[in-house]
Amino acid sequence: MNQKKILLIDDELDILEILSYNLEKEGYDIYTATNGNEGIDKAKEIIPDLILLDVMMPEKDGIETCQELRKIKELQKTLIVFLSARSEEFSQLAGFQAGANDYIVKLIKPKILISKVNALLQLTSQVSDNAKLIEIGDLVIDKDNFRVSKNGQQFLLPKKEFDLLYLLASNTEKVFKREEILEKVWGNDVIVGERTIDVHIRRLREKLGINTIQTLKGIGYKLIV
Repeated sequence: MNQKKILLIDDELDILEILSYNLEKEGYDIYTATNGNEGIDKAKEIIPDLILLDVMMPEKDGIETCQELRKIKELQKTLIVFLSARSEEFSQLAGFQAGANDYIVKLIKPKILISKVNALLQLTSQVSDNAKLIEIGDLVIDKDNFRVSKNGQQFLLPKKEFDLLYLLASNTEKVFKREEILEKVWGNDVIVGERTIDVHIRRLREKLGINTIQTLKGIGYKLIV
């Protein structure tokens, strides 16, 4: 069995011990680091499937650590989730802007945290970056034929709407920044209006009844399943 690898980066040893115990019981291979620099070195060595990362740490804080991790090519598919006592909105926004897939406040109960980790890792194993057919619940996206169906009902979408939906669905645990969406859907050589993405998102919600396209103000969009 190919066990998923999780790297825990936190300077609080009791937190590392509690998390390690609960996650190992779920069958995960657990690795730990007590600061950002050690965590980056360990991540390069083991290439984890998921990194749970604290914000406030000595030597290198979690935000800077996340930014450096996202620059490492081998870790592009690794999920990074902040697990921090900092619950302020600006801290969470900084986490997403640094490249995190999610942000969890440490007050969360262990059982709920485990369920969230399980869901994150299961979703990433269902959809590959180059998938021709993406199935998420009752939503099916056929890239080859530019077809979308929901609850068995077929939809013919304009190409840009299709491309936008496919991009969001290709990684349901990633927050796609506006700049990345513009580059991948419209291209760098095309000048589009500031509200173009918002308009296309609204149209997708209206046509497909998808209320799970989350807007992260000032950052981008994420498809929540």
